[in-house]
Amino acid sequence: MQFYSRVVENDVKGLLSDLAQVLPRFAGTTVLVSGAGGFLMSYIVETLLGWNATGASEPCRIIAVDNFKTGLPERIAHLEDQPHFCIVRHDISEPIEVDEPVHWIVHGASIASPTVYRQYPLETISANVEGTRHLLELARANDARGVIVMSTSEIYGDPYPEFIPTPEDYRGNVSCTGPRACYDESKRMAETLAVTYFRLFGTPIKLVRPFNVYGPGLRLDDRRVLPDFMTCLLEDRPIELLSDGAPTRSFCYVTDAIALMMRTLTSDFAGDAINTGNDEVEISMRDLAQAVSRTGAGVLGRAPIAVHYQSSEDADYLVDNPQRRCPDLSRARYLFPDWSPRVGLEDGLSRLIQHLVEKNGIRIPVSAEV
Repeated sequence: MQFYSRVVENDVKGLLSDLAQVLPRFAGTTVLVSGAGGFLMSYIVETLLGWNATGASEPCRIIAVDNFKTGLPERIAHLEDQPHFCIVRHDISEPIEVDEPVHWIVHGASIASPTVYRQYPLETISANVEGTRHLLELARANDARGVIVMSTSEIYGDPYPEFIPTPEDYRGNVSCTGPRACYDESKRMAETLAVTYFRLFGTPIKLVRPFNVYGPGLRLDDRRVLPDFMTCLLEDRPIELLSDGAPTRSFCYVTDAIALMMRTLTSDFAGDAINTGNDEVEISMRDLAQAVSRTGAGVLGRAPIAVHYQSSEDADYLVDNPQRRCPDLSRARYLFPDWSPRVGLEDGLSRLIQHLVEKNGIRIPVSAEV
């Protein structure tokens, strides 16, 4: 089986080992993944197909749905010839019909970049609200075994200090009228829809709230902080911080998020939310920039790049931007005691940089290879 990159291949191999007791639950079933061209959902696709390729007794079938408005066709194009797999180009804000039973649904179709969703607010609302409703109806009609509705840590808004780390029962400090509201509030509505289907029809929904997940497959042009930093690194120019660098985040490497999501999807947990992320390091944007510069220097075999501070030309760039974001993972650890974040920040950054080096054909000194 061909993988998107060598880093992704190694990541998937690690996931196959970690999820050895989970993946057999997909045997002989069909999984629909919306937003399959996005970096997070594409990892689910490659993990399931990787499991099929290892000789699963009964392979699962994967239906990958994406309109590729923000998802990358190239992220899953190399999988088109894989057995038990099909790609469906479809805008999830429109009703979807599937002419075969669907046993599992992972709904990840959404516009997640603040810069992009502020350009397309109505499309963002439609995907998060109408798209969620359409897939909940599909789940209900098929009596699905499990449904993940991808939410976001953004539903917490800018938490008060006493709620950091932030638990799932925190109700949020969110603007319903600000420039980010199209995303934050439509994700909150998606959660309301999902829980309503659970209460009325018993649909086994699981709300997953990721905290700053990163890894191979992130679009470098989506204007989020790590893609911006990585673009500067690849172009060997100073990192441009469009703030004072004080806001903090907790970054989670993609395999840690996927490992928790797959456990959640196949578990008896339903009707509520679960945070996914990494609570070990809460890092300022200033220190993150330095970490990218330092790690990049080690991988690329060259001097660290500088970090510059300047203002964004976008007047709304920092409006309603949370000052701190760190998950409380008590629920995840209680429900899944065999799970915990395994990939540290510099290890994850190194993997991402190695992936970008491969995909961009960058030659590095042999002595610098890691």
